[in-house]
Amino acid sequence: QVQLVESGGGLVQSGGSLRLSCSASGFNFVTNAMGWYRQAPGKQRDLVASISSGGGRRNYADSVKGRFTISRDNAKNTVYLQMNSLKPEDTAVYYCNTVPQQIQNWGQGTQVTVSS
Repeated sequence: QVQLVESGGGLVQSGGSLRLSCSASGFNFVTNAMGWYRQAPGKQRDLVASISSGGGRRNYADSVKGRFTISRDNAKNTVYLQMNSLKPEDTAVYYCNTVPQQIQNWGQGTQVTVSS
């Protein structure tokens, strides 16, 4: 059974940091590029960061470039998102999935709320 479990969100003040984790199971994690997506209230879900299967290539949305860092540990089937210099506009539910998105059943996500 394919499963994605996100964790690490919370409430943080503007300028603060959080580290998100996503534990994956039920599919061949090590051969898939992975990404972090986010969905703010009333908006579509967007990809904000991606990492290749081996971790050598990373891409970021312009809105998070220079502040967020994606990484992965293939031995643990886990992908991370280090978020620094958080802004109120980063407030959203954050999800992980493959890139391109192939897993139909998204995880529950983890809520990130940044107060001004």
